Amino acid sequence: MLEVRNLHAGYGRVPVLHDISLTVGPGEVVLVLGGNGAGKSTLLRSIAGFIKPTRGSVLLGGRDITGQPPEINAREGLRLVLDGHRVFPELSVADNIRLGAAVRADGGDFETLAGPVLEFFPILRTKLKSAARDLSGGQQQMLALAQAFVARPAVLLCDEPSLGIAQALIPPILEFLRNWARQGVAVLIVEQQIDVALSVADRALVVERGAITLAGTAEELKQDRRVQDIYLGLTGTS
Repeated sequence: MLEVRNLHAGYGRVPVLHDISLTVGPGEVVLVLGGNGAGKSTLLRSIAGFIKPTRGSVLLGGRDITGQPPEINAREGLRLVLDGHRVFPELSVADNIRLGAAVRADGGDFETLAGPVLEFFPILRTKLKSAARDLSGGQQQMLALAQAFVARPAVLLCDEPSLGIAQALIPPILEFLRNWARQGVAVLIVEQQIDVALSVADRALVVERGAITLAGTAEELKQDRRVQDIYLGLTGTS
């Protein structure tokens, strides 16, 4: 389980997050909503260890990991997939996937590690020998998720997986995250494609100006007029 308690964080002397508290349990998908500059990415980076919080705490499986370096967090089961499909462009697809598994102590052959994700994203199997730079944006996002998958984290943080990819690829990528959660992974997603993302989430919360202003089940937020008006573009509907 991931637990965030009264988290405050920012950049230098510029505060961004204010008293953020949330939990994500095994098998659960929690969606973080909010406009540009609301603090969503700062939240994920603070949880993952890229930004050191000024106050509050982050617990992984009940253990305090606040401010712990991201490479240690990754080895201990917390993985952040950054926005913009970050992969190693000069390396092959296969080598990118192998690097994702480097944090695993138990190792394993390539097919055992990567088989399930390659089955879900079969296009990657056809491009295993291709350089990652030659993939489309959507395929690179699939590869970034494959890197995270083979590490077998207990908690996955995913920052805007739909950013810069074709609309048709967004539902299968989000369904992949939903399916991954069914295997017992706690998944926390920041996503702008809210209508699609709410369909795969269990719970959601809204961040505005660095603070949580609304939280509930995905269905509750779908029906909430404030979410409809601001985020789903349904102003004027009942």
